[in-house]
Amino acid sequence: MKRILISLTLLLFISFSYAQKFKVATFNVATFNIRMKTKADTGNLWDVRKTAVNNLIKYHEFDIFGVQEAFKEQLDDMLAGLPDFQYVGVGRDDGSNKGEHSAILYNAKRFKVLKNGTFWLSGTDTEKPNKGWDAALPRICTWGVFQDKTNGKKFIFMNTHFDHIGTEARVESAKLMLSKAKEFAKDLPLIVTGDFNVDENNPAYFTLAKSDVVQDVYDLSPIIYEPNSTFNAWGKDIKAKGRIDHIFITKPFKVLKYGVLTDTYLGRFPSDHFPVATTLSWK
Repeated sequence: MKRILISLTLLLFISFSYAQKFKVATFNVATFNIRMKTKADTGNLWDVRKTAVNNLIKYHEFDIFGVQEAFKEQLDDMLAGLPDFQYVGVGRDDGSNKGEHSAILYNAKRFKVLKNGTFWLSGTDTEKPNKGWDAALPRICTWGVFQDKTNGKKFIFMNTHFDHIGTEARVESAKLMLSKAKEFAKDLPLIVTGDFNVDENNPAYFTLAKSDVVQDVYDLSPIIYEPNSTFNAWGKDIKAKGRIDHIFITKPFKVLKYGVLTDTYLGRFPSDHFPVATTLSWK
């Protein structure tokens, strides 16, 4: 009898270990331009809408996501309202706390950061603040190598905000990001998020979407929720179509759904962009 119990216990342990090794993990990824904190946004000040931003993130259960236009004080407010989250990223003006961040926020209960950094989108110097090509402003990409605690697997996540003026800068920035992804983590799966300031019909978008490296989750998703454009200008410029906020992935991620999240509060908008979210799975 004792031998039977030992055998059964061993069999259950082996079965559990096998199931854990090959179980499918799902997680929610998003990109969200939260709009900088500025007194110019009368009626849409950050201190009024920050709770709505955090509540949206919590309700839709983001696990890891990129933000754009985030100042350090905004990130601090987000962490205060999202206690399970941490972030990686620096300000584009000084490589520390000054200026807009393209930070990556992640649920620390789910993911572990193995390494991370930020580089400037420039053809001359990616290590310190400068404007690249024909860009109007310094632009950055923040990246991190993460480990999924549910299955031990690793991936690289990159988040950015492309220039709003420089057409050459946007194309070259896309090329640079793909090059840097290979440099930082050549053999790892890749997730790219950002406000790219171009829609799905632009050469800079094609540089990524037709690169044979990454694919747009929009094109891979069996479920698409796209009620309108991703930019809203505080409700003043909502179009039927138009995606300037994108998420790209590589294999072996599988896309389960895609959505432009049009949540509002008291008739107001949490940001002048709608967040874009996707649910991914992998073994």
